[in-house]
Amino acid sequence: MKFAPMPRIGLLAALLLAPGCSSSGAEEQIGTFRTTPPNIVVVLADDLGYGDVHALQPDSALPTPHLDRLASESMTFTDGHSPSAVCTPTRYGLLTGRYCWRTRLKKGVLGGYSAPLLAPERRTIATMLRGAGYRTAAVGKWHLGMKLPYVDEAQADRSPWSGDPGIDFAGTIEDSPIHHGFDSYFGVCASLDMAPYVWVEDDRFTLPPSVQQPGVKFPHFVRAGPRAADFEIDGVLDRLVEKATAFVADAAAQDEPFFLYLPLTAPHKPTQPHERFRGKTELGEYGDFVAQVDWSVGRVLAALEDAGVADETLVVFSSDNGSYMHRYDDPAHQDHVDKTQVQGFRADRHRANGALRGTKADVWEAGHRVPLFVRWPGRVRAGSRSEETVCLTDLYATFADVVGAELGDDEAEDSFSLLPILRSSIGAARGGPVVHHSVAGMFAIRDGRWKLVLGNGSGGRQKPKGKPFGEPYQLFDLAADLAEEHDVAGEHPEVVARLTTRLEEIRDGGRSAPRRP
Repeated sequence: MKFAPMPRIGLLAALLLAPGCSSSGAEEQIGTFRTTPPNIVVVLADDLGYGDVHALQPDSALPTPHLDRLASESMTFTDGHSPSAVCTPTRYGLLTGRYCWRTRLKKGVLGGYSAPLLAPERRTIATMLRGAGYRTAAVGKWHLGMKLPYVDEAQADRSPWSGDPGIDFAGTIEDSPIHHGFDSYFGVCASLDMAPYVWVEDDRFTLPPSVQQPGVKFPHFVRAGPRAADFEIDGVLDRLVEKATAFVADAAAQDEPFFLYLPLTAPHKPTQPHERFRGKTELGEYGDFVAQVDWSVGRVLAALEDAGVADETLVVFSSDNGSYMHRYDDPAHQDHVDKTQVQGFRADRHRANGALRGTKADVWEAGHRVPLFVRWPGRVRAGSRSEETVCLTDLYATFADVVGAELGDDEAEDSFSLLPILRSSIGAARGGPVVHHSVAGMFAIRDGRWKLVLGNGSGGRQKPKGKPFGEPYQLFDLAADLAEEHDVAGEHPEVVARLTTRLEEIRDGGRSAPRRP
């Protein structure tokens, strides 16, 4: 299949592809000018905490050699954030460049049988890149809803499967990733603890269910539902890696550049690593599962090298939110190492979210400050670091600049290009505040050192949970208090007022990024 000629690259793309500069701010020569857009690979871990990566927490006993190597070859964003503290909203924000709370989903996440969240006319990163001549593929966890085929309504209550609303597993899926810019898709409808436990390829289920999966408690937590015979929960990660590396090998042999979106299913529950990883760490099944995630990333990086395209590929690695593992500061507290059913670690053993407050789902930093590495050999300075506050919604505008795509005013409304930062240009900044959002719909806004929580608790799992827009609001100076231990709202009422007004403007204005011509 022939693709149209690549569009003229944009100014920022030309700047990035031209000789570069270092993270220190001093201009240096890096690479040579070229007009061929890179391949793009986005790997999104599921519930991997900031402290789960050894490179970000050097005193950790959890080894992550492949992620550490990636960090050493990348720009590390130490203040990178997912747009939400839970799964579905982050995936929406990453793929569309738009905050999910602008949709019908104001809190919580979708289920395995949920209707599509993406509107048919809503463009995605894949839509944009395919329009620029890219071959596009998604492999992994979708969790944005699909229009699944149902059996005749009169027979729906006759489903032999507990937890099944009456799906026709031989039917066609009318809304799946291939309807949103992806040429191909292989993966699962939602989180790995959500039925149906059946593989989806493009717009079809690959095999009808033949097993009733019972509900299982943590750490192998799953909900009851139908499962196909070839769907082995501890083999899912391996199957996704197999499909992803096969795509890389095939796509690298073609003329057009490729985009691979690889949203992994781990270390999200069920915390069930493959047998060959059990006992690889001293941190129980969670630690072993993180080790398998690290190995999986290593396999993808190796596939790029084996195909001879590693130097021509822009790689982004991140996580959809923080870890669900609690931190226990009491040295006598029983934890996951003592008993695998415990969902947390003693701080002297492991801090899945590092020094950050809270866990997944919270508006606190642990809920949404995530690992974020960007590697582009010869274009982004290896081993560089940025302390700029950025968000995964920014990938859309960044990739558009890379390929020279012109964005309309009705897409990527909350996306800022990070290319000047990746270039380490002097004075480069995101250009606007980042909005955080919890599972319960609690907002926070981050602008420079200040973080204002528009509520009176975590908005998630950590107590006190509080309520969205419940008063008093909380203000934290993250430059001095990263652990969010000291509420300074009373000392800086002018900052509270300014950020409250700014959040209202962003919410009501329909966008946070500048308008485009």
